[in-house]
Amino acid sequence: MRSIISEGSAKLKIPKTKKISKEMRVFYNPAMSLNRDISVLLLNSIDKTDLQIADPLAATGVRSIRFLKELNKNKIKRICINDYDKSAVSLIKENLELNKIKYDQNNNIIIQNLDANIFLLHSMGLDYIDIDPFGTPNLFLDAACKRLSRDGILAVTATDTSALCGTFPKACMRKYWAMPRRDSLMHETGLRILIRKVQLIAAQFSRAFIPIFSYSKEHYMRIFLKNYKGKNKSDETLKSHGYFNNAGPMWLGNLWDKHLTSRIYVNALKNKFFKNNKELTRFLKIIRDESKIDAVGFYDLSDICRKNKLKHLQKKEFVISKIRKLGYQASETHFKGEGIRSDMPLAKLINLMKNK
Repeated sequence: MRSIISEGSAKLKIPKTKKISKEMRVFYNPAMSLNRDISVLLLNSIDKTDLQIADPLAATGVRSIRFLKELNKNKIKRICINDYDKSAVSLIKENLELNKIKYDQNNNIIIQNLDANIFLLHSMGLDYIDIDPFGTPNLFLDAACKRLSRDGILAVTATDTSALCGTFPKACMRKYWAMPRRDSLMHETGLRILIRKVQLIAAQFSRAFIPIFSYSKEHYMRIFLKNYKGKNKSDETLKSHGYFNNAGPMWLGNLWDKHLTSRIYVNALKNKFFKNNKELTRFLKIIRDESKIDAVGFYDLSDICRKNKLKHLQKKEFVISKIRKLGYQASETHFKGEGIRSDMPLAKLINLMKNK
């Protein structure tokens, strides 16, 4: 049984199900619509046009259909839509037809039914690859890193947050070659561990993958990495790996390109589909603000109060204002509701919070 739903400007036939699980042959996860919103906004916010795009794990085809309908004119040169499951490929074709999109070799919309790694390895010159699996992305990183073109963007989703955030540290060591830590900073820690893992795979091919946009949201982590070729750039990237907060190794560089985060937020406010989405625009505004602050980690105000036996938790906005008045940078962080990203030393922040 199937139902027809809308996401963004796309209409979709999707399988009816009570619960999303990896046992499903074809699954559609409505909770990941924001993931796809941000992908559309990011590609519309970069300067490149005539992109060759690959969607190796397409499922219902929702991401590719939204790209075809929502990306700016001349943004796409060719898009390759793939899934290993034959029923998924059949559904992708139905959904393209539902959206009145013609697909054939001459139209530069190509549909394939291959193992994702074989699909990638048989492709050439890909400017954007989107790896959005159920669970860890590890199985697809090698092929994706090999096939991404110079200055191309690799988008990676990981939903195995229990490993990356420290619930199962042995699993994190096994899969991501780093020790996590389960505390208030665990989502940023896990995100940085994920980035380092992809960078290590890319380094084997003398490529440096630098984050341009990263975030953690509910049950998943998402990173966008730009490919810079050359062994010297790759070696420099590896120097930014290290330990923080008794966890790691992890990426200790910037999580965002601050100019890009600003363009994404502005474009969201201009877009008819996104401007009234308060959850999305607030999320992007927070990321825009915290991207301006060059700091690894953030401060959890509740945690500081508990550890230092402070009886009164001041409002986050009030603390941010006081920090700025003292000449330091401060903003909210999307990682945690009670969190503040700032370049103020911890000792000074504690003293500030002691005074009303």
